[in-house]
Parts: sequence; C-alpha cells; structure tokens
Amino acid sequence: MHRAEPLRFGAMPIEHVRESLANLKLERDAITLYDSLSAIEKDPHRAAAFRHIAASERRHEQIWAARLREQGVEVPEPGPPRPRVRVIIWIARVFGTRSVSDLVQALEGDEEAAYAAQAGPEVESIAADERLHAAMWKQLAGKGPVAGQAGAVAIPLPGVLEAPAVPERVSEIARRERWHHASRSGTLRASIFGVNDGLVSNLALVMGVAGATAQPQFILLAGVAGLLAGAFSMAAGEWISMQSQRELFERQIALERAELEAMPEEEEIELALIYRSKGFSEEESKQIAHRLMADPEHALDTLVRQELGLDPDQLGSPWGAAMGSFVAFALGATLPVLPYLFAGDSFAFWLSLGLSIVALFGVGAAVSLLTGRSTLFSGFRQATIGGAAAAITYVVGSVIGISMP
Repeated sequence: MHRAEPLRFGAMPIEHVRESLANLKLERDAITLYDSLSAIEKDPHRAAAFRHIAASERRHEQIWAARLREQGVEVPEPGPPRPRVRVIIWIARVFGTRSVSDLVQALEGDEEAAYAAQAGPEVESIAADERLHAAMWKQLAGKGPVAGQAGAVAIPLPGVLEAPAVPERVSEIARRERWHHASRSGTLRASIFGVNDGLVSNLALVMGVAGATAQPQFILLAGVAGLLAGAFSMAAGEWISMQSQRELFERQIALERAELEAMPEEEEIELALIYRSKGFSEEESKQIAHRLMADPEHALDTLVRQELGLDPDQLGSPWGAAMGSFVAFALGATLPVLPYLFAGDSFAFWLSLGLSIVALFGVGAAVSLLTGRSTLFSGFRQATIGGAAAAITYVVGSVIGISMP
C-alpha cells in the first residue's frame, strides 16, 4: 500500500506554503507593532530598541517572502495587523509603551513557540532572534541582567543598553523607572476581570428576577441592589486583601531591619552571597556587600529587594485597589440594568440580554490579549459562560415565580 504524496505547490508541499504565508503574516504584524511603538515612545533609548527590533522583523519578512518567490508563490500585499496587535498598539497610544510590556512579551513568546514547532535553518535563526527580542524586553523592563554585570548576556543594541553619557541623579532614575514595578498590565488584568465579574453576576441576577416577574420596576430594583452590593463587596474584599498584604510586607521589612541592626556581620555575608549567586566573583561580592553596609538604609533596601523580593516603594495602595475594583465591577454590572431605566417589558429584557452578551464577548476578546488565545475563541467562550449563567438563573426564577402563591 503506497503512502499518499503530500499536495505540492511547485516543489514545495502545500502545508509548507501555508506555513510560510502564516510566518510572513506574523513578521508583518511585528513590523507594524514595533514601528508604532517606536513612534509612540518618547524615551530615545527605548525608541531605538523598538526600531532595532523592527529592523530585525523586516529581515525575517524578507526571508519568508524570498522563500515563497523561489517556489513561484505570489507574495501577498501587506494587510492590516490582526486584532490582538491593533489593540496592543491602541493601549500603548493611550497609556504608553510601558503599559504593554507584558502583552508584547506574551506575543513574542507565541511567535517563539510557533517557530519552535517548525524545522529548517531559517527557522532556527529567526527563533534565536525572537528569544533575543524577549531578552531585550526583559532588560528594558529591568527584569534581565544588566549590561556589564557578570553573567549578563551581551545584546547588540547600540545606544540602548549602555549607561547614559551624562550621569543622572538616583532619585530621577527611580522616578522615571517606577513603572517597572507598578505593573500596569496587572491593573489592566484586574480591570478586565472586575468588569467580567460585574457583568456575569448582575446579568444572572437580572435574568433570574426577570424569570420570576415581568414587572420592570422589581427587575430594576434588584439590578441596582446587585450592582451596589457587588461593587461594595468587591471593594471591601480588595481593601482587606491589599491591606493585609501590605501589613505582612511591612512586618517582613521591619524584621529585616531588626536583623540588620542586631547582626550586621551576618547580613553582610548574606549580601555577599546574593551577589555571588548573580555571577560576581567572591572578592567582588565581598567588596559590594562591604560598600553597601556602609549605608544601612541602602543595605536594607538591597536585602528587601533581593532576599524578600519586595519593592519598598511599591507595596500597593489598599484604597486605590478598592476604588479600582468598585469602578470595574460597577461598570460591568451597569449594562444588564441600563435598559430597564428607559424601557420595560420584553424589549428591555432582550436589550439587556443582548448588550450583556456582546459585552461579555468583548471581555473575552480582551482576555485573549493576556492569554494569547484566539480572539474569537475567547470571546465566544466568555459569552457562552455568561449566557449559560443567565439561562440557568432565568429558569430557576421562572420556577420560583410559578410556585409562589
């Protein structure tokens, strides 16, 4: 029995043509992304980094275009980037390029994974470049090794990773780089899920009451009550959680301070071990630790950051977290109630359900920015989950409404 020959386009199997076209699309999207980021970014060093990566992505594009032409395949004209890339660019325009750091790194990780599943010398070279791009992002975000440090990877990015020509005050650098620990993408994540919680819970509540009674004033009352109760509950829970976490961190810092005052020699040894683990020689580690111990506050700051993994300047704001949770939940919970402010009967019911399902699809699409899954898949999944919750509570409300005298 003969094995079926793979379909071919010229000398190239059809699946390889499709793969090359998909890779070409990936690279063109990356070019659009980094060109946009370099135009948005005000910091010349970061903008230069984005231009460097864009130039690398153009080389990748040329590799796939040339491969297709060699096989007689017509190279398509560049089209608009996929929705995930367009949303990242929009967020960068509104909140700055620093706010999309995690989102872009996730995108780079997806590209690296896609190339890891393929074979060929071109693929290996491009995959290596994608890993380099991820390392650049980590350095730009302050998460990777610093250039010049023992064990650091030398990244050929002129004018970006070198120290500035004019020394800057430490306070100015700290102010400018505070975003590294502020985790704006974490705020984005919390906002998305806060809106989702408000949408699903209040949609289920409104549909449940609508199943029990057709009187719009009762449905509106239940919806507003659910909105306020849920928003205050979320805010209170977030405040308690963040305040408890902050108190725990402050306690850990206080204990570290006490140890530094009571056992300075042991703490100096700990500092030396920290820098030894980062690749410095034993002598260099001892010198750094000794210099840090000359200023107890600097020594404490280093121990807290390196040993405890905390940033003393970014322990979180309980009130900020509470207000953010309140607003996010309230925004989501408002949609199912809104139609009942202006209409009644079945029109308000169907409008409430339709608006909520569309909003749930949008939330799912937004979640895809964080997970890397398909926008359509994430959107439909979220809409299905919310719709199922609404259907179940509607049926329960109908049964209870019928059974009540």
